[in-house]
Amino acid sequence: MPYADLHVHTTRSDGSLELEAIPAAARRANVNVVAVTDHDRLQPFDEPAIERDGVTVVHGIELRVETDAGQRVDLLGYGIEPTSDLEALVEGIQTNRIERGRAIVEKVEDELGVDLRVTVTDGFGRPHVARAIEAHPDTDYGYGEAFDRLIGNDGPCFVPRDVPSFDHGRRVLADAGRLVSLAHPLRYRDPEQALGLGAHLDAIERWYPYARDVDVTPVERAIERYELVATGGSDAHDDVLGRAGLSRAAFDRLELGLD
Repeated sequence: MPYADLHVHTTRSDGSLELEAIPAAARRANVNVVAVTDHDRLQPFDEPAIERDGVTVVHGIELRVETDAGQRVDLLGYGIEPTSDLEALVEGIQTNRIERGRAIVEKVEDELGVDLRVTVTDGFGRPHVARAIEAHPDTDYGYGEAFDRLIGNDGPCFVPRDVPSFDHGRRVLADAGRLVSLAHPLRYRDPEQALGLGAHLDAIERWYPYARDVDVTPVERAIERYELVATGGSDAHDDVLGRAGLSRAAFDRLELGLD
């Protein structure tokens, strides 16, 4: 198991794990450091990291941005100390998320002729819709099918959301945090273009549990080319941590200064 899992979601966005349950989940996985990186959400503490029951919980965030080439990618910010600019940015994003969530729910209900009985609040995302579709007694869709056939990017119920530009998002994260990394670079439509963003970042996520066999050589080359450090994590949306992450030596190389 890794020493540090630096990509974990909680119920503050689209995960199923409560923030308070992070230490217990980390101990089950023999993980010492957990970065909570909820989508476009700050954590309810202002410190870069806190200690809870022997586990270091890093204040992180996963922020979706759009590049000049029109590709949307995710940035991971670590060691966050909220600034007014970051607070304003995430507040605007959350307002748009709620509006978008309501629009998706309405489209799904019209498409399927059902009432999903969901409440769209802060942190709401498509996984919430997919879970509601799967749980509804009058639908035959599983969680994955809901994305594939309804709410995925090419689905009839998809609604795009507004995101900040790469330059703006990166700058705001850099001002508020201690390290900015590109998340899961091999998941994007154009991985080469995404990896080129490393020229403006501190790190790239090297260790990640892709759902398919991948060649991480391009990632390693980009890290070397731009003289970056490597991050990694499980991208957990459930209560199982440590599927991917960093060794103690790799974590120390980040020099986050959280002690």
